[in-house]
Amino acid sequence: MTSVPLFLSSEHPCGYLERQTAQTVSVNPFYKIRLEHYEQLIQEGFRRGGNDVYMPHCPACSACIPARVAVAHFKPSRSQKRCFRKNLATEVVVKPADFNQAHYEMYLRYQAFRHQDGYMALFKRKEYMYFLTSDWCKTFFIEFSINKELAAIAVVDQFENAWSAVYTFYEPKFSSYSPGVYAILWQIEQARLTQKEYLYLGFWIKNCRKMAYKAQYQPLQLFIKGQWIEQSGQCR
Repeated sequence: MTSVPLFLSSEHPCGYLERQTAQTVSVNPFYKIRLEHYEQLIQEGFRRGGNDVYMPHCPACSACIPARVAVAHFKPSRSQKRCFRKNLATEVVVKPADFNQAHYEMYLRYQAFRHQDGYMALFKRKEYMYFLTSDWCKTFFIEFSINKELAAIAVVDQFENAWSAVYTFYEPKFSSYSPGVYAILWQIEQARLTQKEYLYLGFWIKNCRKMAYKAQYQPLQLFIKGQWIEQSGQCR
C-alpha cells in the first residue's frame, strides 16, 4: 500500500454516541491525495467527508466499524424485496456531481425532516458541496424520480473494483417509498451488474440509530482487527 501521512486528532465529543469522546486518524489535509490512494485506504477502513479522509481511532471505544457488502453474495430480505417492488416504476438518472439548486433545496427539506438538530441542517451551498464531493474522487449524483418528480439523490463514489455509498437524501413526501433503502438496493444491483465486488457503506454503529440500519444488508462484512469478516446476520 502507498504510504500516506496520517495524524491523530485530539479528543472531541463523539458525533454518534452521547456522553462519549472520540479521536480520529486522518490523512494530512496538505497531502495531495489521489483516487488510487483513497481506493487503498477505503479497503483499510477509511472514509471520506469532502476531501477529508478519516477513520475513528478512539482509545476506549471501538463502536464505529467499517462496513461493506460483497454485492455478488447479497441476499435481500422480505422487506427489501417489497421496497424494490414498490419502486419498480422509479426512474433513475446518473449525473455528474455538480451543484443543482433543486437538489440542494431537497437536501434542506430532508435535513429539516430527519436531522433538524444536526449541524448539517445548517449547511450553505458551499458547505453542502464540500461535504458531498471532493477534488479527486470519481463521484456521481444519482437522481431517483417518482411519478416524474425528483424524489431522492444518492451520492456515490466509484472505483475500479467497488462503489462507495457516500450519502442519500430524499423528498419527505416520498418517505413511504423508503427511498433511502431503495437507493442502497439500486447501488448494490448496479455495482453487481458492472462487475464490482463491493459496495462500501461507511461505519456501522450498533447503538446509533442513524448508523445501525446497515446491518439490514446481508451478508455484511465488517473490518475488525485489520481484516474484513463476514457477519451473516450476527451484527443485527
